[in-house]
Amino acid sequence: MSTRSPLVFKVASEDWEFEQIHRLNYHTFVEEIPQHQPSTAPRLVDKFHAENTYLICLCDQKLAGMLAVRGHRPFSLDQKLPNLDAHLPPGRKICEIRLLAIEKKFRGARGGQVLQGILALLWQHGVEKCYDLAIISGTTRQARLYHHLGFVPFGPVVGAGDPQFQPMYITLETFEVTAREFLRSSPARSFHPSAVNFLPGPVAVRREVRQAFEQAPESHRAESFKADFQATKQILCELVRAKQAALFMGAGTLANDIIAAQLSLVGGGGLILSNGEFGARLVDHARRVHLDFHAVELGWGEPLKPGGLRKKITTGRPPAWLWCVHCETSTGTLNDLEGLKALCAEHDVKLCLDCISSIGTVPVDLTGVYFASCASGKGLRSYPGVSMVFHDHDVPADGDRIPRYLDLGYYAQQEGIPFTFSSNLLHALHAALKRVDWKRRFAETAAISEWLRSRLIEMGFALIGHGATTSPAVISLALPPETDSAEIGGLMQEAGYLLSYNSEYLRRRNWIQICLMGECTREKVVSLVNALNRVCFRRRTTNAGGVETQTTVAQS
Repeated sequence: MSTRSPLVFKVASEDWEFEQIHRLNYHTFVEEIPQHQPSTAPRLVDKFHAENTYLICLCDQKLAGMLAVRGHRPFSLDQKLPNLDAHLPPGRKICEIRLLAIEKKFRGARGGQVLQGILALLWQHGVEKCYDLAIISGTTRQARLYHHLGFVPFGPVVGAGDPQFQPMYITLETFEVTAREFLRSSPARSFHPSAVNFLPGPVAVRREVRQAFEQAPESHRAESFKADFQATKQILCELVRAKQAALFMGAGTLANDIIAAQLSLVGGGGLILSNGEFGARLVDHARRVHLDFHAVELGWGEPLKPGGLRKKITTGRPPAWLWCVHCETSTGTLNDLEGLKALCAEHDVKLCLDCISSIGTVPVDLTGVYFASCASGKGLRSYPGVSMVFHDHDVPADGDRIPRYLDLGYYAQQEGIPFTFSSNLLHALHAALKRVDWKRRFAETAAISEWLRSRLIEMGFALIGHGATTSPAVISLALPPETDSAEIGGLMQEAGYLLSYNSEYLRRRNWIQICLMGECTREKVVSLVNALNRVCFRRRTTNAGGVETQTTVAQS
């Protein structure tokens, strides 16, 4: 083993990792810091092993360092210090940190890097589990380090003789500041924890998706690739009840360009409905291919009401097609899909949809929809880079009037794979779609969103589209003029939460967005709310549920 090999930081999950944890536990807390009696076997299984989460550092599959985190009472300190809660700040979700140990050979030049990475992983774990207070029995030998990290001593020193231990605690908000400064001052600053992702894309993905992406690349002509390709299309079609689907290498913008190109082959003019940024982009798509169309532009967040559109369709020359966005990502507005389908079917109008932000986040039924676009990197919870067009009819190739890459019929002629296609992205998408309980996913997203919206309203935020039909996966917040959205977004990023605020259309309106498109848990959303309180508000209180609440937005 080379001590210069890369360090890997993770949560322990394998039997061989746990075996090395038991051995390091023995070497550290029996041989070096004699807390336990020696045994013939050089291994020590912690009494709370079954409940511990071990944050570890590996080098060439050898354990370099570890830390145990546990959130179940009674804690080890409960047994050492009567009336433990009397010494702690009230209304907190507590975890106990124990068994911090670094293998001897890593305590030199790389010791700082090992500790740095473990602390970063600890911060990330605390955010994910919604812990906002940690307690430790810190050896007095390392008192200077704990003080530097922001730990507050409380109660008497415990332990008879040597070693002795000082009970200490640290709040999440203190740890966010002091640990960040420690990581910056460390001689090895290359490790950064993964921030909690609330972006509309790229989104957080499951481990299975990452593993599929990391497979060795294979040819798009290989039979195994073709099998996965067809299986992926079948899952997608079943998800949205579409007859056919075509996959492309590119963003959702490419899928809309393909729809625009196909509409150029349809006789008659069209109607484009816009009630936000992405509806306006459909207008731009249409102009660039010189489509014959009329645009109906509504206010941002104003829902498309099929009843009000009937006059647009029946007055003057009837449109051959209608194109609009299902979920308008800029505002979160969810337009009435079933109403639009019924209206278009009644007047024999071909309905085309941008479903890039709706598929995978809410139930979508594309029965009878002429064309619909989607992308892999949003609600489908895979990596960006694969776009798709669903259609309810056969599309003939047209080699004379539209570019080859935009010719949907040409894809159909070539079994859907006329050009090079990334096997890594395909396998990742397939993994993201397999064995998903969509009904449960939609229900969980809706429940988390409902809880989050109610808390944000209690905190005093103005939600775009509140009271209208909105996507559970897109929550847009309008900040008051005296609060800078870019500053708030930057502060939240520093605190470890990625929100959407950098897009030009959001900055122009002083909005920020919280999106629930990727892998997400209730615990992460609760911690987001608390962090948003700390960033946005001056005064803070904690309710009985452990969630900090506020009524007034602080000025920047």
